[in-house]
Amino acid sequence: MSDIIHLLPDSVANQIAAGEVIQRPASVIKELVENAIDADAQNIHVLVTDAGKTCIQIIDDGKGMSETDARLAFERHATSKIREASDLFALRTMGFRGEALASIAAVAQVELKTRLESEELGTRLVIAGSKVESQEAVSCSKGSNFSVKNLFFNVPARRKFLKANSTELSNILAEFERIALVHPEVSFSLYSNDSELFNLPVSPLRQRILAIFGKKLNQQLLNIEVNTTMVKISGYIAKPETARKKGAHQYFFVNGRYMRHPYFHRAVMEAYAQLIPVGEQVSYFIYFEVDPANIDVNIHPTKTEIKFENEQAIWQILSASVKESLGKFSAIPSIDFDTEDMPEIPAFEQNLPPAPPKVNYNSDFNPFKVSSGGSGGGSYTRPKVEWEGLYGGLTKASKINEPQQEPEMDWENSPFEEESVVAEEKTISAVSAASSTFSSASSTLYANEPVIEKGNLHLQFKGRFILTSVKSGLMLIDQHRAHIRVLFDRYMVQIKQKQGVSQGVLFPEILQLPASEAAVLQGIMDDLSAVGFDLSDLGGGSYAINGIPSGIEGLNPVELVRNMLHTAMEKGNDVKEEIQHILALTLARAAAIVYGQVLSNEEMVSLVDSLFACPSPNYTPDGKTVLTTIKEEDIEKLFK
Repeated sequence: MSDIIHLLPDSVANQIAAGEVIQRPASVIKELVENAIDADAQNIHVLVTDAGKTCIQIIDDGKGMSETDARLAFERHATSKIREASDLFALRTMGFRGEALASIAAVAQVELKTRLESEELGTRLVIAGSKVESQEAVSCSKGSNFSVKNLFFNVPARRKFLKANSTELSNILAEFERIALVHPEVSFSLYSNDSELFNLPVSPLRQRILAIFGKKLNQQLLNIEVNTTMVKISGYIAKPETARKKGAHQYFFVNGRYMRHPYFHRAVMEAYAQLIPVGEQVSYFIYFEVDPANIDVNIHPTKTEIKFENEQAIWQILSASVKESLGKFSAIPSIDFDTEDMPEIPAFEQNLPPAPPKVNYNSDFNPFKVSSGGSGGGSYTRPKVEWEGLYGGLTKASKINEPQQEPEMDWENSPFEEESVVAEEKTISAVSAASSTFSSASSTLYANEPVIEKGNLHLQFKGRFILTSVKSGLMLIDQHRAHIRVLFDRYMVQIKQKQGVSQGVLFPEILQLPASEAAVLQGIMDDLSAVGFDLSDLGGGSYAINGIPSGIEGLNPVELVRNMLHTAMEKGNDVKEEIQHILALTLARAAAIVYGQVLSNEEMVSLVDSLFACPSPNYTPDGKTVLTTIKEEDIEKLFK
């Protein structure tokens, strides 16, 4: 029997490693930019074409590499950052496993130009699919210039699963933002298809955050800082009033490295308990500094999941520091007994009884006296009222005509009685006519409906359910979900047929987005226009909302667009129909009648009629039950 175990060729092994390290164009940018930072670069430029699918170029002014180092850098496990196993537990650099360049070169066409500051000439190296095609001396700037073209050119299956350009660009921007947030001491720029998206000069951390996410955030951030022997925590948290359901900017960094940590996230959110509505989120930018020996950054290929040795203790420190910051900046309501600079209010003296107020009035005033005598024939003259004094000394004096004989009123033949009778007769006639009309309309409406009985009236229960009698028993319809079902189908038709009716706004609303979200918005702009939104690009991530879909007046258009955008980002959908589904469902939820809204009979008839005209009236687009029926025999059992 022949041997079946054999070693993989380096090219295949590198492609397998690339599958773990290089998942998309954003992964390439992360690895190369982190390498530039480790090389002490002060200025880093990122240029992408077609969201990195065609070309990614990273230019830095770091230390650069010698001819030998440039060649060795593309070998697996070649690194300048560790020499023995113990070094793994004292890491303060970014990339360290020596897989990034080898993995990139295995699935792309790579060109590297690099030069040491002490050398006159640099090195140009060309590698494609792990094969070195050329290496020569060239004249180039100090530092490194990587050009990565045609990512996954030799792995068609991997390239096929790359997302749309808008999504891949959003991933690139998100990765770029994470690195820029943790290195404000480095200048960054990013260009997409020759268009500048970021130009971030060296600045303090707070200014770097504002440069990325907008100056509006400046009024929302609270400083957080605590220093213990176990951990140093610094950064910023947002005020409770800025909480929202989606789109909060939430970042954790440890020793200059971005990380995801659900356990620490819970510590932050519990500090906001009772301050923000359930289900809403707040932004935070929190930086941890710990001894590298107390964390493990090598438990995941992308190094975003990090294990702490003293997680429970750090959890308590983090929660306490967030609460302290909220309290220090009066974000938490408190009782303050400090009377310094308070005005002095004299104490009440019991031996001085309060003086009763003085009221001046006319004892001869009679509102029923008339200007001429007779039995019921006189006309009433309104007394002239003069106000004497102002505020504290307010008195009222009435001047009336001479006293006259009071009229005798015949209440049975009074015009008020006649008006009351006429009004009552009109009301009865109107109610009878409305009942006849409604009964007739109901009979016509459900003449061809096999479920709902003819001429049946609807009842509203608890401002939430519509009750109606059907042939098999009693039907209960959730009014909010029913309206979602109706509106969703309507919006989907409008989007597909591009027939959405836009309602212009008198004063356009301004939507400000970070670059990563603006890239996604460009991808769904056509669908937004199809449903009735009119947006114009003002540049710099700002968009003017000039029109909104007809029928959603009264809603906040900025939050509506932002929620649809974040939903699309969370779902990660690139298929056009799925994006349309998200837009239609978000709009339907926002515009649907709410629980507690009282409906007239006509409104309930219209809603139920529209519901049963839908292809799938039983469920909402996201699978929630719209209606249910209690069978007649089950009702009868309740009375046995």
